[in-house]
Amino acid sequence: MTTKTVVVVGHGMVGHRFVEALRARDEAGQWNIVVLGEETLPAYDRVGLSSYVGAWDPGALALPGNEYAGDSLVDLRLGQRAESIDRDARKVTTSVGEVIGYDALVMATGSYAFVPPVPGHDLPECFVYRTIEDLDGIRAAAEAAGPGAVGVVVGGGLLGLEAANALRLLGMTPHVVEFAPRLMPVQVDEGGGAILERLVSKLGLHVHTGVATSSIAATDGALQVTLSDDSVIDASLVVFSAGIRPQDQLARDCGLDVGPRGGVLTDLAMQSSDPHIYAIGECAAVEGSCYGLVAPGYTTAEIVADRLLGGAGEFPGADLSTKLKLLGVDVASFGDAHAESPGALSVVLNDAAKGTYAKLVVSDDAKTLLGGILVGDASAYATLRPLVGRELPGDPASLISPAGEKVGAAALPDEAEVCSCNAVTKGAICGAIKEGACDIAQVKACTNAGTTCGGCLPTIKQLLASSGVELSKALCEHFEQSRAELFQIVQATNTRTFSALIAKYGKGSGCDICKPVVASILASTDSDHVLHRQQAALQDTNDHFLANIQKNGTYSVVPRMPGGECTPEQLIIIGEVARDFGLYVKMTGGQRIDLFGARVEQLPAIWQRLVDAGMESGQAYGKSVRTVKSCVGSTWCRYGVQDSVGMAVNLELRYRGLRSPHKLKFGVSGCARECAEARGKDVGVIATENGWNLYVCGNGGQSPKHAVLLAGGLDDETLVRYIDRFLMFYIRTADRLQRTAPWLEAMDGGLDHLKAVVCEDSLGIAADLEAAMARHVQNYKDEWAGVLEDPEKLSRFVSFVNAPDVADPTVTFDESGPRKVPVLMGMPAMPAEK
Repeated sequence: MTTKTVVVVGHGMVGHRFVEALRARDEAGQWNIVVLGEETLPAYDRVGLSSYVGAWDPGALALPGNEYAGDSLVDLRLGQRAESIDRDARKVTTSVGEVIGYDALVMATGSYAFVPPVPGHDLPECFVYRTIEDLDGIRAAAEAAGPGAVGVVVGGGLLGLEAANALRLLGMTPHVVEFAPRLMPVQVDEGGGAILERLVSKLGLHVHTGVATSSIAATDGALQVTLSDDSVIDASLVVFSAGIRPQDQLARDCGLDVGPRGGVLTDLAMQSSDPHIYAIGECAAVEGSCYGLVAPGYTTAEIVADRLLGGAGEFPGADLSTKLKLLGVDVASFGDAHAESPGALSVVLNDAAKGTYAKLVVSDDAKTLLGGILVGDASAYATLRPLVGRELPGDPASLISPAGEKVGAAALPDEAEVCSCNAVTKGAICGAIKEGACDIAQVKACTNAGTTCGGCLPTIKQLLASSGVELSKALCEHFEQSRAELFQIVQATNTRTFSALIAKYGKGSGCDICKPVVASILASTDSDHVLHRQQAALQDTNDHFLANIQKNGTYSVVPRMPGGECTPEQLIIIGEVARDFGLYVKMTGGQRIDLFGARVEQLPAIWQRLVDAGMESGQAYGKSVRTVKSCVGSTWCRYGVQDSVGMAVNLELRYRGLRSPHKLKFGVSGCARECAEARGKDVGVIATENGWNLYVCGNGGQSPKHAVLLAGGLDDETLVRYIDRFLMFYIRTADRLQRTAPWLEAMDGGLDHLKAVVCEDSLGIAADLEAAMARHVQNYKDEWAGVLEDPEKLSRFVSFVNAPDVADPTVTFDESGPRKVPVLMGMPAMPAEK
């Protein structure tokens, strides 16, 4: 079969979605894809651009799979824009002089920031707010101006308020100038705008509405911004955020038809006036209309992918609803928010004292929901928005009243769109649940719902809860409680044995699920040794012998090397131990040395020599803090801005031996080059010139996840305090064997809630979490040292009677002890992975 070539001009969010959609559907490999990206970075989350401020890590915004690694049918060319299109020859000439032929061309050029022709708009101190490069320029200018300097944002819409927040986070005093009589005039009405202005003013923004920017002049190294009311703002920089325009110059140059207000004119199939050229996203004028939101952009991408494979998809129209959190203030707008429909009625609840505004727009008989606006509290958005155009389940006023009835997901019809970003209906989600998806992660995987902005996750949780699927919280058949509930019971009652816990709160004698869980809880709430009396019988194989069992029944030994540091003397001892016991030596990804091939009865002798050399257990066998990886930081590296090694050592020594629901890994990087790969860790710390940035909930394994920014610009003390709180909150609330990434994904409120708990102490438990960590640090004892000084614990380290001097390669171990396994082609078969 002959493959065809599609050239994608633009590698933003929508261009990336098109490539993903086409590759997912093109099972036969009919299309080769060449992607031309003008920016040097692959596709990133432009909607979340403001989160770049403080982190200053472009990788934090990277969209999953944006480099198409290992996909031979996708050729990504970054820093290479399309200069011209020869429609007759079907060829594109790029900025580096390459000529690329195409069978189909998809324009995904997006939009550009509109800069009004104000005198002085082209001064060096004037910026737009559109790309990562723009934010880097704003940051440099803000730092040069110094703390407290004034920054003016021209435009009080969504992006204008985000730009103002960015200036605030950079230590500047932001002024917002909006020509309309209120902020966010497209999304909110006069009443909502008044509440919004009051809320953002409390956060330090100076708002100027109903005025235009007349001129910008540079005077003595500063700017004078003159407004249409003749007032003057002395400023250090200006950011224009006065709207966007379709990036359609390439289309104009090659003679394609454009819309009346710009944009590549397309039909409902996203086909331009040239049948071989399509347009998607913000650059497309679908039957003359341009849409500046990501959800309709994704829809256009899916349509073109379908069309290239012979489908008949058409643009169904756009949902222009938005739900935002600006400077910590909830704002939502959906449907006919401004009551422009004939006969529309408005039901308004304006509570200025609480700082909330809610408005529902309904039909003239007050039965059909047409739209709405929510400011200050947008919790009802997820269930109200899908009801637009449908009959309301109750009185409109009661639906927005704090004491009134609330719309539940059960009231939504099957065809209601729950996830507007990915056009997923309630019926599709319920169908996935009926097919066996029984948690958020599985629903996401099956339907793609909740994978973009996450605003629909509360509704998905409601659907799961009301679906009839048995969502048991029971740990196992012996305990009806969840792991988190058992943790609270152990902590509150000071129960210290499994037998006492199961006698009072469970039933039966326990199993291989509940015993290790209770053992972990007991270890997390007290400093008893994991092999202390009854606790020893609860441990799985690894914890029972304080070593990792390997596939041939031998064990590995991993001494701790805090932050990757090791003395020459300790290296010599490790080498001698490996030589004397015939062990295989492997450097780990966590900057430690792993010794493989030790038999059970050899472990005490090996550890005696390591402990005598001043080394400790590296906890490589436990559901606990494993390693803190670091680069060499400012001590050695010419790029380092902080002492990453020192911080890594401090963190590893602080949290060593901390037992948790799953293993925990840390990373500390001395600069934004990220040599310690901190954003792939459960706790990642990255140095900046302004302090430490703290990332959390990154995991490797079968479902890799990037860590997310929890807080930025932290000093040493605050960093440690936040990590203390994060770890103890995770240990107390996570499910059995739940890593930090799925724990956060399943958390009500997600990252916002976690930030509130850790950074703002929203639950009032910060002091308790810190005290619990302090007790752990104070009472820590090395587990292997505890074994070596206790004859009873030492007596456990035997394999079986008549054990040979050389390990039998056909013997392996599981929880029940040693067993023979068949030998295949001279190699023992591997036991089932646990």
